[in-house]
Amino acid sequence: MNKTILLVEDNPDDEALTLRAVRKHMPYGIVVARDGAEALDYLFGTGDHSERDSLANPLLVLLDLKLPKVNGLEVLRRMRENGKTRSIPVIVFTSSTEEQDILDSYRLGANSYIRKPVDYGQFCDNMKQVMTYWLSVNQLPPQRNCAAA
Repeated sequence: MNKTILLVEDNPDDEALTLRAVRKHMPYGIVVARDGAEALDYLFGTGDHSERDSLANPLLVLLDLKLPKVNGLEVLRRMRENGKTRSIPVIVFTSSTEEQDILDSYRLGANSYIRKPVDYGQFCDNMKQVMTYWLSVNQLPPQRNCAAA
């Protein structure tokens, strides 16, 4: 089973905080995409990621919304339209407080919407809870069946 998390984040400070918090609590590989186009390339095995085994989906996607090139909502929409990526859990992890972003995220199939806390301690606590739930408590779909869904 692929033990990778895809972090889609364009802010270097938030990337560093997330990487530190995730690595502190879970022994998973983390791939970082710094814009929506790079995330889509990774997920679908295209562009710079054409050599990647596109059948090995990440266990989880942590998705910011305000991204360059392709925004997070468009990444989410494309993931949910494709049988190969439809069942990958997507956690929208963003600083947006816009009610419309929350509504659109859930309408497009986000599994969770979490606002990034400003406080470092709270940020780490939130990441620990997210990782524990999604990677230890929650039952993820078998990867071999994701493409057939």
